[in-house]
Amino acid sequence: MSAPREPHLPLAQAPWVEERGDKLRITAVRTFLTAPQGCPYLIVRVETNDPGLYGLGCASDPQRTLAVRSVIDDYLAPLLRGRDPGDVEDLYRLALNSAYWRGGSITGNALGGIDVALWDLKAKRLGAPLYALLGGRFRHRAAAYTHVDGRDAEELADKVAAARERGFGHVRVQCAVPGSDTYGAAPSGAGEARARHDRSGRWDSAGYLRAVPPVLRRTRELVGDGVELLHDAHERLDPRQAGEFLRRVADAGLYFVEDVLAPEDAAHFARLRAASPVPLAMGELFSDLTQFLPLLAGPVIDFARIRVPTLGGLTPARKLAAACELHGVRLAPHGPGDVSPLAQAATIALDISSPAFGVQEAATFREPVLEVFPGTVVPRLGALEPRETPGLGVDFDERAARRHPAPEPLAHDRWALLRNTDGSVQRP
Repeated sequence: MSAPREPHLPLAQAPWVEERGDKLRITAVRTFLTAPQGCPYLIVRVETNDPGLYGLGCASDPQRTLAVRSVIDDYLAPLLRGRDPGDVEDLYRLALNSAYWRGGSITGNALGGIDVALWDLKAKRLGAPLYALLGGRFRHRAAAYTHVDGRDAEELADKVAAARERGFGHVRVQCAVPGSDTYGAAPSGAGEARARHDRSGRWDSAGYLRAVPPVLRRTRELVGDGVELLHDAHERLDPRQAGEFLRRVADAGLYFVEDVLAPEDAAHFARLRAASPVPLAMGELFSDLTQFLPLLAGPVIDFARIRVPTLGGLTPARKLAAACELHGVRLAPHGPGDVSPLAQAATIALDISSPAFGVQEAATFREPVLEVFPGTVVPRLGALEPRETPGLGVDFDERAARRHPAPEPLAHDRWALLRNTDGSVQRP
């Protein structure tokens, strides 16, 4: 019978680590919940035995926040205490394998929050901005895109023009479908807003196919060719409908169509690519970089929509960026308001350093977010630039965060609950 392990000694310690008290060690992994944007942010802080030296990460999964928090607090934090925080790859692999049944978004977000915190800590320790650890600058700024929505092409064209005046050369355009619970378009009135809140509205894919392509084509005519237009189908079409949609928008000159298929239907991308010239973007729902590999092999997509927290952090994301570069696929990282400024800063470091970068989604953060996260990067002239301070360049104000408690479970989940006109459940 083996002797019991002393409780202060780490499990599966790396054999190259010397047991000396003067070495840098992880002393705690703490999590914080806050909602200055309205959706829950799960923040990770990795602390060390060097006073004032810590790393920050984002593990935000708005639908399964408490489950992700439990993985970090109850399983990964005890595993990491006493470790050398500089061994990022070793710690990532150890934490990944510790679950045995690996993968999934809950594990991915938990790993992602810790992994980015370790990278932030390493860069701070070296006194360098995070992008310097990823190969340094490859570009000055990361082109960003913003979102607009409207009821018709004329309204969309006006909003695109306003975005261009703010410096954006890339704009995502979403069109409301009358009588349908449409993704990315604001409700038309109190009745529609109430239906969305209690999820009594319906999604009409046939109405979408009839209404949206003509609006996108007309919007292109109104705005001209001096701006890139994007559109998000948000996985609400089946493979047959996806092919028909791409046929109908072929003349709209779109920079890309995002999530025209759901991850479960990704095998159909090869057929869509063979039949349509419209650039395709995919991947924000992926929680494992190997999910991208079949799509890169063709390649059958043009843009990889990576979400750094859900993918497991920068350790896998930088490997995916290299694979995209080798296959001629560009990065279009996911960056809506439910990705905190910490995750955004980590993503910008990747954008700035990767030759594969294409365009970055830019969230519009509310004023309370800027208070909770000092140093938050905001778009300037349609682009995002990293901070030059060590690490991510973004901090976390715990006191300010307490003023914005997270909503109760299921309060934010309701947006993902959707039904079709026949009453069947639809992807969000």
